[in-house]
Amino acid sequence: MTLYDISLTLTESLPVWPGDPPLQLKLISSIAEGEIANVTQLSAAVHIGTHVDAPDHFLNNGKTVEQIPLELMVGPAAVVAVSGEGAITARDLQEAGISGQYKRLLLKTKNSGYWESEEVDFQEDFLALDREAARYLVECGVEVIGVDYLSIAPYADPVPTHRILLEAGTLIIEGVDLSRIAPGEYTLLCLPLKIGGADGAPARVLLQDSGD
Repeated sequence: MTLYDISLTLTESLPVWPGDPPLQLKLISSIAEGEIANVTQLSAAVHIGTHVDAPDHFLNNGKTVEQIPLELMVGPAAVVAVSGEGAITARDLQEAGISGQYKRLLLKTKNSGYWESEEVDFQEDFLALDREAARYLVECGVEVIGVDYLSIAPYADPVPTHRILLEAGTLIIEGVDLSRIAPGEYTLLCLPLKIGGADGAPARVLLQDSGD
């Protein structure tokens, strides 16, 4: 069985959404200082690194991350390469061959190059879905959509795209690293942390070769 880990490693140098607190790791118990075990304290926003957005994130509807049906997050998926100028449009998705055949879809864009180069500065010009692209995916029946940067929506206009998808029940995975993943068919395994009452959660996300 071939598994590909498309999760970002959580480190203090990982870029975060502007205004969110940076991830902090602090050793609060140290064997070197005479304690019986090493213990690290972690502090971060829940939308850190590779993460899942719960509907409550933009809808304020009480549908938090521990309520997400995991059967949607595990199953056949496709990685599709998509290009665009400024933002990904519905036409860009159509030209990439997306027309309703995918329930779980991961979009590989130029953003993957940021993870490959280990870029630590937040990139405001990342490629994301405009509102018409979001509507198109809903019309196509996509139930899980993943993107290779820290937001599904453009930096300057994050609300409409999120709301369109979340209101339709489409689950969002942000910050997947597809830099070493070829477009094709896979099995997706995405397990967000079960944080009660949270509007999102970091996730370990894997792809398995469909032939395995």
